[in-house]
Amino acid sequence: MTRQLEDTAEPARLGAGRMPGMERRSAMDAVRMRIGMAISLGLLKPGERLPDQEDVALGLSVSPITARRALASLAEQGVVVRRRGRAGGTFVAEAPPTDVLASLSASPAESQAVNRLVDRRLLFECAVTHYAAVNATAEQLDELERLTQEMAEATDWSYYHRMDEQFHQLVGTASRMGTAVEVYHDSLAELYDYFIPYPIEKLHKSNHDHIALVAALRAGKVEEAVEVSRKHVDILHRTMFMGLAQSGVATSAQV
Repeated sequence: MTRQLEDTAEPARLGAGRMPGMERRSAMDAVRMRIGMAISLGLLKPGERLPDQEDVALGLSVSPITARRALASLAEQGVVVRRRGRAGGTFVAEAPPTDVLASLSASPAESQAVNRLVDRRLLFECAVTHYAAVNATAEQLDELERLTQEMAEATDWSYYHRMDEQFHQLVGTASRMGTAVEVYHDSLAELYDYFIPYPIEKLHKSNHDHIALVAALRAGKVEEAVEVSRKHVDILHRTMFMGLAQSGVATSAQV
């Protein structure tokens, strides 16, 4: 179910054909920005080990070659350090250059555009949740519960993000809203392109909403399920990168 943005001879452009305010940048530059902002905001700490290259690619929904190029570029600029050996990997530099980190940020216009994406997802999320509470099968509810368990046991942001995406996609599918489900999935994917790495303990707190949502869906409590979903998405206005960039303080994560 994982999406991948490919770097080709003509790199994929985030923002191409999207709402006004979205920057046009290659998939590689988007990965650089997302990791750089996570470091600037203290979500990734100096000396912290990043997931393996393949997991970075999966967690940020890009191709392995895109992840490799982005990490190599960040290493060249001193933002991350790559070490060989059994204890090797890619680590956040102890003192990343401040000028480089400053360049890896979203513009105010892009932040405003992402806020509009959040609003659009909010409308979709409430609709699909309503109908999922009515139409979800026992098998789908069991799978949603399994995904919450996977997220609860996740040890890094990459794996959590992949399970989170599958969870919300399945809620959409369970709604049985026909072709509208595809529109919801597209909207979800578009917003996921702007998520940045978060500490796993904050993501585990976000998973409490998923657990509450499954319980409400099982009980057929439509209004309760919709309210859980509404709050779950609405908080993105304050916890996605645009809100954090304004305050400079990382508080909580929600996906």
